Amino acid sequence: YQFPPMNPLWHGLLGFTIGVLGFISITGNGMVIYIFSSTKTLKTPSNLLVVNLAFSDFLMMCAMSPAMVVNCYYETWVFGPFACELYGCAGSLFGCTSIWTMTMIAFDRYNVIVKGIAAKPMTNNGALLRILGIWAFSLAWTLAPFFGWNRYVPEGNMTACGTDYLNKEWLSRSYILIYSVFVYFTPLLLIIYSYFFIAQAVAAHEKAMREQAKKMNVASLRSSEAANTSAECKLAKVALMTISLWFMAWTPYLAINYTGVFESAPISPLATIWGSLFAKAN
Repeated sequence: YQFPPMNPLWHGLLGFTIGVLGFISITGNGMVIYIFSSTKTLKTPSNLLVVNLAFSDFLMMCAMSPAMVVNCYYETWVFGPFACELYGCAGSLFGCTSIWTMTMIAFDRYNVIVKGIAAKPMTNNGALLRILGIWAFSLAWTLAPFFGWNRYVPEGNMTACGTDYLNKEWLSRSYILIYSVFVYFTPLLLIIYSYFFIAQAVAAHEKAMREQAKKMNVASLRSSEAANTSAECKLAKVALMTISLWFMAWTPYLAINYTGVFESAPISPLATIWGSLFAKAN
């Protein structure tokens, strides 16, 4: 309320952006889920994690996009307080599920590439247990605000809802800080750890291949085993790309939350709603 009402053009732009993102995400992730469920050969433990990521992102946009489009049209939150809490909870839940699924994917790549033959391969049951654990963990964190540890409120230009990072009470602030440790910094460090050793292992493998090829006086050694290793590395590259995009999407929102918690700078409704939208874009 300290800020003047936003130009209606911004509401239109925000609604259009989230609408387009929603369409791309629902179609793209929907196709991944459909192809996975209809193709037997794809049902591997590693791919179970990938499909869980697609499922989480699919639900994220189903929950986030249509509601925000309607709110941008009316230029305020129109669905009532309880729907606002559910909206904030859904965004938080699917964001948390996505990042921990990516962390498990990074661990799986680490297991396959770094440990190689010595590694105990992940089974379907093992993958399902991990997925169940991720959902339970995420749900515990995102239900906490319903029980008085922080709360979900309209944010930015009032067309979306999220955690209350402007509350001055330390109980409320502590939720944001502890939540960020478990759902942002911990996965980030675990992923960096995994990829550091993956990069080392890949570099060592490529060097060994080159030396072997030199000894045998051939241009390269691309046997079926080498092709397999190459495929595993490609998977790791795709995973790294996805993970990098997740952190790029959520980092501005983390900065906004921290700015609110520590009151280090004034934050305008326009800046916060774009931060929130950008996070959902992951």
